[in-house]
Amino acid sequence: MTQITEAAWTPTAQDIDHANVTALMRELDVGTYEELHRWSVDHRTEFWRWTINKLGIRLRSPFGEIIEPGSGVEAPTWLPGAQLNIVESCFSHDPESAAVVHQSPGGDLYRWTLADLEKVTNRVVNGLAEMDLERGAAIAVDMPMTPESIAVYLGIIKAGHTVVSIADSFAAPEIAERLRLGNARLLFTQDVLMRGQKTLPLYGKVQQADAPRAIVIPAGESMSEPLRANDLDWRDFLSDHEEADAVITDPGAPINILFSSGTTGEPKAIPWTQTTPIKCAMDAYFVQDVHAADVLAWPSNLGWMMGPWLIFAALINKAALAVYNGPPTGRDFGEFVQDADVTQLGVVPSLVRTWRASQCMEGLDWSSIALFSSTGECSNAEDMLYLTQLAGNRPVLEYCGGTEVAGGYIGATVVKPAVPGLFNAVALGVDIEILDQDGQPADRGEAFLVPPSIGLSSHLLNFDHHEIYYSGTPAGSNGAVLRRHGDALERLPGGYYRAHGRADDTMNLAGIKVSSAEVEHVVNALPDVSETAAIAVPPSAGGPDRLVIFAVCSTDPPPEGRVLKEAMQDRIRSVLNPLFKIHAVVIAEALPRTASNKILRRVLRDAFQSGSKRFGETTT
Repeated sequence: MTQITEAAWTPTAQDIDHANVTALMRELDVGTYEELHRWSVDHRTEFWRWTINKLGIRLRSPFGEIIEPGSGVEAPTWLPGAQLNIVESCFSHDPESAAVVHQSPGGDLYRWTLADLEKVTNRVVNGLAEMDLERGAAIAVDMPMTPESIAVYLGIIKAGHTVVSIADSFAAPEIAERLRLGNARLLFTQDVLMRGQKTLPLYGKVQQADAPRAIVIPAGESMSEPLRANDLDWRDFLSDHEEADAVITDPGAPINILFSSGTTGEPKAIPWTQTTPIKCAMDAYFVQDVHAADVLAWPSNLGWMMGPWLIFAALINKAALAVYNGPPTGRDFGEFVQDADVTQLGVVPSLVRTWRASQCMEGLDWSSIALFSSTGECSNAEDMLYLTQLAGNRPVLEYCGGTEVAGGYIGATVVKPAVPGLFNAVALGVDIEILDQDGQPADRGEAFLVPPSIGLSSHLLNFDHHEIYYSGTPAGSNGAVLRRHGDALERLPGGYYRAHGRADDTMNLAGIKVSSAEVEHVVNALPDVSETAAIAVPPSAGGPDRLVIFAVCSTDPPPEGRVLKEAMQDRIRSVLNPLFKIHAVVIAEALPRTASNKILRRVLRDAFQSGSKRFGETTT
């Protein structure tokens, strides 16, 4: 299949004139986005000072320097001397403007104003004040994206505590691991999840994970099962008092622990600080071109970075969030997008592929949509072209980064033509270098970031941050310190880029970053399995990675391939994540290894893509 290289959308003069990025270009008297990007990384302190002022970030005490001199690029001290609570920047505009547009399948669409959201947020703050918690306590949230969970998230931070983010799709062992890593003292959750005709337990999984004291929101009028002795019904927890003062703290104080997999078996616990949301809001302002009164929908939840990202991206930019309490795969979600007057719709590429296959979104009125944004996986160009046409030829802006970046390092801008499946801009405030396997500059290779930038992580709770991101990286241009990120990237003419998946052993499955080691640890527990190697294989036409598992079996003869695949899928579904689907299993006699005994996953990936039978027969 041929790659699409022509623009599917070209900005009009009005589009360019209206763009947020154009205002800064005019102020600096620069003529192209590339010139603006170069200014933003050559004059980082000026860029961030301008951004903080433009976004209206509320500070109780001002900062002097943007970065404390001498604090270094790996762990810089941002905004020294400032005092703030970032939640105050989310409630700094018209209280009667829309803040959250919400609907459950089969239910009515309703809106919370900013005043409504702030009142519930304050009731959470005051409810927490009545509990025996030290300042800065870690409080987990394992809930779908709803108006209540957004208020819980903001209330925890406003009260001076730290959110521990847990995805509602996780099995009990994964919940338990994140509760342990985050040292959670308390947990907010929901009774059950309603997914189509199914009722899925959530509070039940929390109990299986031996969670700390829980505050549980009923899915209906009453709980489906009795509460544990010390747990609280949401309605009994909420304070009646609708006013609350924010706890003011230092810029480096943690607000959120999120999790992202590397090449280890345990997920990395990544703290976000009071300054991290500035990056989220800045990207939304410049990349997604968010304006006041926009309505942003992006199916996600608070367990993945796009949930918290969406809260800050919308509210700091005086826009609203549109959240649907149901799966986004069917026409009912598309009707919600239509009825909520969504102006910007975020997607994961595999979701678009589902829409295209079912044609479920065709015939809807998506004329309110100004643009789409796509992240989480490599895009298939033809799928993105199809998405463009669903809204009458609106652009799809590609966006790539990660939890440890708090947004994107590469993305798009509305002042340049959009080519399906390609990035057209490096994000402002951060630079990249592409190096080949020998550490030399190349047009195709591994992407390294050039720090510092607000939003980049500076430490991990459970790993050596320097070892993960900086140890052994080559020097950049003029001796610059480079930060490892792990994406394979190709530079194309005209300032465009194409993603080629991961350069390391981390995979993106269903828009979720997971390590090979995590998958292998789960399936290696099967009695017929001796060892495995999990790899991600991008389709030849582009699109989301496919999970392929090479297995060395302990029995002779080995189990039938389809039986083994079903057993592995059951293990992944129950222990790791039901969203991870196995594309193929290859039963092998042995796995290729280096002299130091490391599995050569790239060799396996190349063999699978070439159709080689070198390592065994494939079951798809």
